[in-house]
Amino acid sequence: MAPTKLSIHNANAFVDQFDTFLFDCDGVLWRGPTVIDGVPETLAMLRSLGKRLIFVTNNSSTSRSDYVHKFTRLGIQASVDEIFSSAYATAVYLHDVAKFDTAKKAYVIGGNGLRHELEAVGITTCGKSDTQNISPATLDEIEPSADIGAVVCGIDYDISYRKLATAHVNLANNPDCLFIATNDDRTLPGGKYMYPGSGSLLSVLTHSTQRTPLVMGKPNPTMLECVIQKCALDPPRTCMVGDRLDTDILFGISGGLSTLCVLTGVASEADILAPNAPQATFYTTSLSDLAKVTCKKD
Repeated sequence: MAPTKLSIHNANAFVDQFDTFLFDCDGVLWRGPTVIDGVPETLAMLRSLGKRLIFVTNNSSTSRSDYVHKFTRLGIQASVDEIFSSAYATAVYLHDVAKFDTAKKAYVIGGNGLRHELEAVGITTCGKSDTQNISPATLDEIEPSADIGAVVCGIDYDISYRKLATAHVNLANNPDCLFIATNDDRTLPGGKYMYPGSGSLLSVLTHSTQRTPLVMGKPNPTMLECVIQKCALDPPRTCMVGDRLDTDILFGISGGLSTLCVLTGVASEADILAPNAPQATFYTTSLSDLAKVTCKKD
């Protein structure tokens, strides 16, 4: 069935059928450092109607506590417990599901936000300082370590050959070393252009090691399983709101959720209506449209 465009005629019924809304962040709530017009008011309206709001992002570079500061700065109410990043999902998986041996370390290709979430559950991280130059003559400095029990790959703006080589030798020479990716987004938005995302960095290791990582972020089911478990979600009464068909919308579809695609990020209306695209349940120009066409009930 083709996606339904929200309008003044169906917006109230749309909101009424859900108890919980999951929101992607960049491209839905904000673009880079700037909040999208009308979004704070729309979220406040949904809260006033008793709706539960959960923010689900593939961005692994920022910790949940730092996200709260960004939400506050942009005029959006949010608590740490309402934010599920791919970094947090990775930490939850390693601690709660994989029962990671905390006597070992996680070698991290990623930023401080990812390290913070792992360390918050008692997992020691390493690799941050591996930015020194390397040459063919000094490659033998890089050795696998029995102390490393997992390689975790996210977005890393300080990526280096040394980091990739260290991750490679541990994965290639220790089959028991876990291989976890926070997400596999091919690109990420920033400024005027799209840039290489975590998935582009990850492809180096999947190609060199011939190993397949467990990917935590959207559209993979692990993050949704984490959210459902932590928040006791009822999927038929939950709607996923996003701007990317191949991550946000597919994530919702795969989890049995209804979906709303907005046009303030990656997807265009032509993309949404393409017959071979993941089919969103609904779409609208901007999340702020909801506040314009939804009447608050008494």
